[in-house]
Amino acid sequence: MSTAGERPAPVLELSGVTVRFGSVPALSRVSLALRPGEVTCVLGENGSGKSTLVALLSGLLHPAEGELLVAGQPVRFRSPQQARALGVATIWQDLAIAPLMSVWRNFFLGAEPTRGVWPFRRLDTGRARAIAEQAMARVGVTSLSVDQPASALQAGERQSLAIARALHFGARVLVIDEPTAPMTVAQRAVVLQAVVAARDDGLAVLFVTNSPQYAHLVGDRFLLLGGGRVAGDLTREDVDADDLTRLVAGGDQLSALTDSLRAAHGDR
Repeated sequence: MSTAGERPAPVLELSGVTVRFGSVPALSRVSLALRPGEVTCVLGENGSGKSTLVALLSGLLHPAEGELLVAGQPVRFRSPQQARALGVATIWQDLAIAPLMSVWRNFFLGAEPTRGVWPFRRLDTGRARAIAEQAMARVGVTSLSVDQPASALQAGERQSLAIARALHFGARVLVIDEPTAPMTVAQRAVVLQAVVAARDDGLAVLFVTNSPQYAHLVGDRFLLLGGGRVAGDLTREDVDADDLTRLVAGGDQLSALTDSLRAAHGDR
């Protein structure tokens, strides 16, 4: 983790961004900086704007006001493909996989390595399997066979597969929308281990979660949303897991609680 004095420049920034559905703002003047080697956890009640933020960063929604910057340059994501091309990979709640295909096939999904030259080029199965196995081990998953069908994966392993794929294909920013499906403690641990691996690999990670306890295990910063606005932007030094739990449950008192914690801990 970077210390405050040596924090790198942001890879991705939002500056005063507003997103509207008709005349209703789903996000209002939200600012955010995602830096390499940091995990920013986004928390808030249902309807706080978390899903809108994910859709904005993935290129599905566009801001009505404000700027989105990649490496300091203003950009406008016109599609998820453009966001991915600029290094922003989104791992969705309802992760789509091809259940009858193997894990390694799902890892590549049309980008498989080949060998030989046209017209004799063919799929390099051995290399593809080895790459998928190494990539999964990189995020801490070593107990599965990449030849097994993807339908056999647990929820946490599916998320780790998607994170491993994003790392392999050169993502610089990883946006993870926590699964809504129930997960055991062990399955959650698999996801959190992959999040930490991505951070340690130098990615800027935005992790959307409903669990303050799990957020505090991996987060460097915590963005608290309420009613589409930033109600708090805190660091691990500002809050412990109990503080986060109280803040997320604070409802209308969220901003006041955040301000009091900031005052107690000084400027960060």
